[in-house]
Amino acid sequence: MPVQILAVGDMHLGRQPARLPAALADDGAKLGPAEAWERCVRLAIERQVDAVVLAGDLVEREDDFFEAYRQLRTGIDRLTGAGIRVAGVAGNHDVAVLPRLADELEGFHLLGRGGTWESVTLGTGEDRVTLHGWSFPSRRVTTSPLAGHDFHANEGAAAGVQLGLLHADRDARDSHYAPVRSAELAGAGLDAWLLGHIHRPDALDAAGTAGRYTGGYLGSITGLHPGEHGARGPWLLTVEAGRIQSLEQQCLAPLHWARVDLDLTGLETAEQARTRLLQQLRELEAGLDARPLPPRALGLRLRLTGATTLAGEVANQLDGHREESIAASPERFTFIERILADTRPPVDLDELARRQDHAGLLARRLRDLHRPADDPDRRALIERARDALAPVADDARWQGLPAAALNEEAIAEHLIDTGSRLLERLLAETDAETDTEAGA
Repeated sequence: MPVQILAVGDMHLGRQPARLPAALADDGAKLGPAEAWERCVRLAIERQVDAVVLAGDLVEREDDFFEAYRQLRTGIDRLTGAGIRVAGVAGNHDVAVLPRLADELEGFHLLGRGGTWESVTLGTGEDRVTLHGWSFPSRRVTTSPLAGHDFHANEGAAAGVQLGLLHADRDARDSHYAPVRSAELAGAGLDAWLLGHIHRPDALDAAGTAGRYTGGYLGSITGLHPGEHGARGPWLLTVEAGRIQSLEQQCLAPLHWARVDLDLTGLETAEQARTRLLQQLRELEAGLDARPLPPRALGLRLRLTGATTLAGEVANQLDGHREESIAASPERFTFIERILADTRPPVDLDELARRQDHAGLLARRLRDLHRPADDPDRRALIERARDALAPVADDARWQGLPAAALNEEAIAEHLIDTGSRLLERLLAETDAETDTEAGA
């Protein structure tokens, strides 16, 4: 019989999704990590997997001990009752609380306690799987967990498939969170790495390439904020005939965040945008409904694109629906989290940039923002904006809210949004002045 392992990435039990509308404010528990963990348990039992492995940051913080204990115990009891083994490692978030939880949770094996590598074996014969794990010994670790460790030092350790379970910061220089290099992971001699810490999942598959290991970051099992968009869920790894046969993501997040581009080109009225949006929603929701466990809610970050002067009007109309469901299906609450404008005027942006007025200057800046990431003019604009935005983002008044992202992508997105809306207004005012002068 093949060996099946359900690999679960960062859970952060105790944390609630951010940026939910008021209508979902009381449903955070049904859309967050606790529900995602329940879905993982249900899937593991239905698929009769051999083991569930947890890649660290199971718990958000120390204060969540009792809530996490209840949720983990319920799931682990069900898994062990079904004959499924449960093992995991501690990450930087749960370095203090997870060892205490492991002592209380019968059936949960915390691997690598105290920063010492430890292994367990699953299966027998050619389908034997050895799982190597290492846990954070303190909240900050500035050296590589792989330094000086030989995974094949023990006789017979290389038999069967060898998997590494690790919470670490890959290819991040000067990191405080167990920095490892891709070259170290590839040179460790293991068949695959199941990594935690980065919430964006890698594009994993079962086929390794020359000089590269199979596996990578599992990602978070449900999106905790709009930046964690796209498919989320655990990964099902199958070992048969002495090799990894498959590694497939199981998309079961109860809350799905999506980024949708709505092209406004050719619209005659702002009302027509709602029809176009519903058409796109039907396609998106059809794909979500095809999943074994569809999401309960869908959050949209809507980007208005195309050549139009209606972006502002469309944004104002759709903004009026922010607190209600716009789902094409009544089975799901679909909401607009944010509306961004990235439209262009019907006139050519390059032509507009030749003008020596405010609209021309703004057109030149928007054109720079659409250049490649390494363009010096684009980078200069973003750095100037970062200097202006940083004091606002760091203001003590926002400490209770999720931290604002000030990476290049987020800053460019903000500048394009505000710049596009301002350009639309400038051109509308210019047209109005021209019409007034013509009438006079």
